[in-house]
Amino acid sequence: MAIVKMKGLRLLAMRSDREALLELLQGMGCVEIDEPNQDPQTWQGLLSQLGGETLSRPDGQALSQAREDLQAAQRALAVLKRHGDKGRGLLAPRPQLTQQQLFDGEEQGKQAVDQVLEADRHLAALEAQHSKLLTQRAALAPWLELNIPLDTASTQEMVVQFGTVTAGVELEQVQRAVEGASELAQLTQASVDRDVRYCLLVCHASAQEEVFQVLRDYGWSRMNLSGWTGTAKENDQRITQELEQNEQQTAQAEQQLSQLTSLAEPIRQAADRASVRINREEGRSRLLDTEKTFLLEGWVPEENWPQLESQLKNYPCAWELRDPTEEEYPKVPVKLKNNWFTRPLSMVTEMYSLPAYNGLDPNPLMAPFFILFYGIMMADMGYGLLMMIASVVVLKKSRPRAGMHNFFALLGLCGVSTFIMGAVTGGFFGDFIPQLLKLINPESTFVWFWPTLFTPLEDTMMILVGAMALGFVQILVGMAISFVKKLRRGQVMDAIWEEVTWWVVFAGLALAILGVTNVVIILGGVMVVAGPILTEKGFGKITGIFGSLYNHVTGYFGDILSYSRLMALMLAGSVIAQVFNTLGAIPGNVVIFIIISMLGNALNFALNLLGCYVHDLRLQCLEYFNKFYEDGGKPFRPMKLDTNYYDVVK
Repeated sequence: MAIVKMKGLRLLAMRSDREALLELLQGMGCVEIDEPNQDPQTWQGLLSQLGGETLSRPDGQALSQAREDLQAAQRALAVLKRHGDKGRGLLAPRPQLTQQQLFDGEEQGKQAVDQVLEADRHLAALEAQHSKLLTQRAALAPWLELNIPLDTASTQEMVVQFGTVTAGVELEQVQRAVEGASELAQLTQASVDRDVRYCLLVCHASAQEEVFQVLRDYGWSRMNLSGWTGTAKENDQRITQELEQNEQQTAQAEQQLSQLTSLAEPIRQAADRASVRINREEGRSRLLDTEKTFLLEGWVPEENWPQLESQLKNYPCAWELRDPTEEEYPKVPVKLKNNWFTRPLSMVTEMYSLPAYNGLDPNPLMAPFFILFYGIMMADMGYGLLMMIASVVVLKKSRPRAGMHNFFALLGLCGVSTFIMGAVTGGFFGDFIPQLLKLINPESTFVWFWPTLFTPLEDTMMILVGAMALGFVQILVGMAISFVKKLRRGQVMDAIWEEVTWWVVFAGLALAILGVTNVVIILGGVMVVAGPILTEKGFGKITGIFGSLYNHVTGYFGDILSYSRLMALMLAGSVIAQVFNTLGAIPGNVVIFIIISMLGNALNFALNLLGCYVHDLRLQCLEYFNKFYEDGGKPFRPMKLDTNYYDVVK
């Protein structure tokens, strides 16, 4: 239960062995390849041994191709999902494959991706054609009643135009205006909608200027119908036939795609192969090449080095292993090593920030408090039982990956705590059992199966005091951790004037309140004053005294008061559950009671599931971590067989 010690690795090997070594490192999953330090001073000796060869970056074409393959596979899966692929189910475990099995089906997977994407392109073309035909049909609709070919063109003596005028004027008025301009002109209406009238204008060439002058007053706008042959009705009939054919072809294409859902598994394998290649190629992109060799620089956990060393001995290569310097600590990747009890808290730590490489692993220090506080805030046997069942079912049936595994494992641990605290307070979906028994038998005087230590509604003040006492204990533990850490770093005086001083003050307050002695509190006051006097200079001695008093008194008081949220959430959850149970009991029907109670408790459970987590997280990160925690760690991201749909096993 600590931060794993890392070793800096520098490796020089033959380029002919590069792919085999990268595959080996990826399979072992214990080396994070870092950007090499290209400082000439660092590589001067090595470059001289290589005969002055120049260093270059590997070609990135393979990485680009792997990313394109992954995008293609993901698009193919999205297409199959739209056409009936239901996936594997919510709790279905990921299938397991060996690395060889994963890459044996490479050609089959590529063909499956191409086949699905080609079928989707064909369907997209049919849909585009359908949209085009509908647009053409909509364009013809205003001219269907006009029995004249749309390709009728003007001649030297006759002008023929299709156009529109505003619909706000009566047709007869426009026609009279046209006839008034020339007896050799005729305006015929084809159709009308809310805004315009669609009309055909036929007039003698000699009269066109006068006619158009009149039509401009009515908003005449010429329409271009070039490209059409025959009447609008004939074209509409043709388009109708083409639409029917298009719909048939579209149905066939959709049916074909629905039949291709059987290719989902090969495509998922193709996506995982691409993900593995991307991970490998990203590592390769951080190497440095010469004509015959390549250079690798990275980090490996000390515990994994013996196994890695035994594998590297099979290749003609040279390596250097070193401990990171203090200047390198911010760049050293952090890996936490925990047991089954503390490992689930990694999701909390990673959500906040990993510890610095030279810091402390907070998981074992936080786990007891986090789990206990969550149970206090939720405090219901029914809710705890649901959490434990959900955790066991998912972990056993689904085999989730590390992140989700930690989530459900933490859910189970918090469920145990919730169940225990529910047993202590006598809560089972609030007061569900007493209310149900009263509905069945109004004379029932239910007594819980065992004596409860306290109940949230009757012992609120005791719970508040207990919550603040638990908070004080956690703060003292945080101070103790800080004290030990300062001693290990040689900061003895800082530990005395910071932690020991206030321990004496706390002990003195307790003894004074109990009436035992006032000597200890006086000693604590002297130490509070002496600390700034001995450590500060000049006027800072005076301001340091007041600053220390103000910051520590208000800080500790605010931190301890913050733990009152343990009582507040316990009380809120209990009251909400009882309110819904009371509402369900009003009709006096058992079935209605169960329905309303379960719905209300489901809502209460969902709200508390998130609310308790957020408030618990706040107590750890703000009130606890600020006493000792140094964050800013960089997560350890080794090159590994990183897949989304299959588990690669040896």
